[in-house]
Amino acid sequence: MGDVVSTHLDEGRRQHIAEKTGKVLGEFCRCYKEQYGVALFNSVRYEIEGNGGPQAQLLHRKVPLEDHVIYSGNLFQYIEENKKWRNRFCVVPHNYGLVLYENKLAYERDLSPRVLVNSAGYKILTSVDQYLELVNNSLPGVTPKSGQSPILKCPTDFPLILWHPYARHYYFCVMTGKEQEKWRAVFQDCVRHCNNGISEDSKVEAPAFTDAVRMYRQSKEQYGTWDMLCGNETQVLSNLVMEELLPELRTTIGPRLKGKAQERQRTWIQISDAVYRMVYEQTKAQYDAVTAKCEQERPQMESTIRTDMDQIITSKEHLASKIRAFVLPKAEICVRNHVQPYISSILEALMTPTSQGFAEVREVFFKEVTDMNMNIVNEGGLEKLVEYMERLSHLAFHPVKMQSCYEKMDQLKLEGLQQRFDVSSTSVFKQRAQIHMRQQMDDAVYTFETLLHQELGKLQGKDDLCKSIQRILERVLKKYDYDSSTVRKKFFREALLQITIPFLLKKLAPTCKGELAKFQELIFEDFASYILVENTYEEVVLQSVMKDIMQAVKEAAVQRKHNLYRDSMVMHNSDPNLHLLGEGIPIDWGEEYSGQPEAEPDTDKRRRAKQVVSVIQDDEGVLPYEVGAEALLQPGSPEPREPDPGAPPSSPDGVGEIREALAKESLGDGVEAEERLMNGTDATRKSGATEEVAAAAGSVPGDVPPQSPASEGDGVHRATPASPTPGAEVPSGAGVQHAAPASSMPASPVPGADVLSESRVQHAAPASPKPRADVPSEAKVPHDTPASPAPGAETSSPSAGTACHQPSDKETGEEVAPPVGECSPPQPMSTTESGEGVQTEF
Repeated sequence: MGDVVSTHLDEGRRQHIAEKTGKVLGEFCRCYKEQYGVALFNSVRYEIEGNGGPQAQLLHRKVPLEDHVIYSGNLFQYIEENKKWRNRFCVVPHNYGLVLYENKLAYERDLSPRVLVNSAGYKILTSVDQYLELVNNSLPGVTPKSGQSPILKCPTDFPLILWHPYARHYYFCVMTGKEQEKWRAVFQDCVRHCNNGISEDSKVEAPAFTDAVRMYRQSKEQYGTWDMLCGNETQVLSNLVMEELLPELRTTIGPRLKGKAQERQRTWIQISDAVYRMVYEQTKAQYDAVTAKCEQERPQMESTIRTDMDQIITSKEHLASKIRAFVLPKAEICVRNHVQPYISSILEALMTPTSQGFAEVREVFFKEVTDMNMNIVNEGGLEKLVEYMERLSHLAFHPVKMQSCYEKMDQLKLEGLQQRFDVSSTSVFKQRAQIHMRQQMDDAVYTFETLLHQELGKLQGKDDLCKSIQRILERVLKKYDYDSSTVRKKFFREALLQITIPFLLKKLAPTCKGELAKFQELIFEDFASYILVENTYEEVVLQSVMKDIMQAVKEAAVQRKHNLYRDSMVMHNSDPNLHLLGEGIPIDWGEEYSGQPEAEPDTDKRRRAKQVVSVIQDDEGVLPYEVGAEALLQPGSPEPREPDPGAPPSSPDGVGEIREALAKESLGDGVEAEERLMNGTDATRKSGATEEVAAAAGSVPGDVPPQSPASEGDGVHRATPASPTPGAEVPSGAGVQHAAPASSMPASPVPGADVLSESRVQHAAPASPKPRADVPSEAKVPHDTPASPAPGAETSSPSAGTACHQPSDKETGEEVAPPVGECSPPQPMSTTESGEGVQTEF
């Protein structure tokens, strides 16, 4: 921590911060202990009585991303300590953390990463102006004058900034707009996943925690949705503390900051980050202590609940009847006047984008399977099936392919309803719906591959395989339609409650909340840990509006709006043994149906590990510089060593140097351009286009000669696309196009290639069947002669998965990089100022 930050966070202020944090956490822990008993009682009661909804038709995958990484590639990072831009190799592992290495070679050599980031609570910005607006608002009254240099300069027009209201910010940039869009999709997927950090598998701790947060905020007169309910429990509590602490610090420290406006802004960001880390460490220790104490008391509490269940239920119903008689008349009037007229409007605003998103999920799934079916027939049966199924199995976790589904939720706008019901932001509902979309896609894919795997032993040839794929696709789509309707109706009901209940509680608080204390005497002392007056009061308020919400959703289903099924429509035992298949060992298509080489060294395994999304490079985005193997930095070194005369040029550090290098590249450097590295891959220039050559991913058998990519699409190989017309314009970013005479067949796609692009090759595929519509029982796929492979380069996934230093879901920030070759656990918070690799990790 620099001297400037230490000056403003002296020992006295640190002590004040610790006391304030302890006070907030003390009040929260009291709420948590109360809610823990209620959540435990509800869990045991649900277990005994069982009151589940309709059974899901699709199977659920238990470990969806084992031994995979989401994405890896190069981008520039701005290092605040030395104010320089450096090239970094970024890996996104299965837990959706961001892991940044010195370069690709450092990753393949299993060296320690430079940065580990948990992106919970962050916003992804693609404009410096957006970032400057947020920075100016974070410290009111401090705005750089016109003509002064802003707090951040970006060397390209394609920035990617991770902004957090309390923690440190991260600055990246890339070379092209297409790279920016794809990295943005990847970063948003990371934020979406990390924000959902409270495990839903916990039936006691999770509801106890979220109810305790809600009760604490309501005690401070804060109702409505909260944007910072993001991340794991410690991160959420840190946000809760910072929400109260930061305004006070801004008032006391802000006027004492010195220097130009941008220097004061930079200092304030560093102070906020330092305070956030202090709060995080204290919060983690205190929360872990209270959860351990509750867990220790759980066996005794559970024994009491099971023994006295009937008496506890009777006591709670008696209390509820008394509160209902007092509250319900007032609540019904409030509902009739202020809520009921708007329920249909809120529901329609939610239904349209959500249903469009789920319809897009269906369309993407249908298209991917249909394309796979056509290409298998045209290219060679079972061997190709293994290749495509490995790729299809992780379709739900492909950020770029799923982006068209997620984007539908951007249309969600509550307009005037948002102010009326005190909804601070719709991001809570958007992210929740997007998580449901991803889960439904993965369930559909997993069900499809499970049913197909069961059928493979019975198939006689290519024709049978084609028919079976089409038949199974129809079955899965019917199951998807049913499950999609169930999930959406549940989402609509929960969203309506989440919008209306806080509004009703706020409206009723002046007349009802003060009178609740008199009902405490109705609870037996032995049952006081499992029955709370406040919770029972909220249940009564919920009942007052629940009937109207259920009726609104039911009417939407009866009218068949957005393909919703009626509640009376239940699929009984359509596949009685299907769920037994889902309990088996996960299917490994590559290991089961293709020959595997002998065991490889760990380094080779890292280089050849499977990856959901491949590295993307556009022809116009060639990096004119890259840190070479000879110039590999020691992880702890703040400055690069002097390069050898014969070594490749090192990364320019300043904005001016990078721009100069880009200008030089645009003019051309002759033969030297052929020697450069582009985004972590070797680059050669042929016929004016750049062809990527990546390390072999192990997906192509050794006896298959190298092949060239026919198109750069979304990872699915297309069936015999038409050759480009001579003289036609080739879209930028579409990869290397191999032109062929109109009479010849185009080159077949490369096995294992998963190169992404905005452009998609159009082909003659059947249109997606409408929901509920009959789908032909037999696939009409042309049996064309497969195209002969054209000579060229093979594109494959780069290295993947980290053996160590993967960021935990409970960690965020950065760490001090240990010496080369060491693989040490994350280090505690350090206070060193200089050195780009010296960072702090949560």
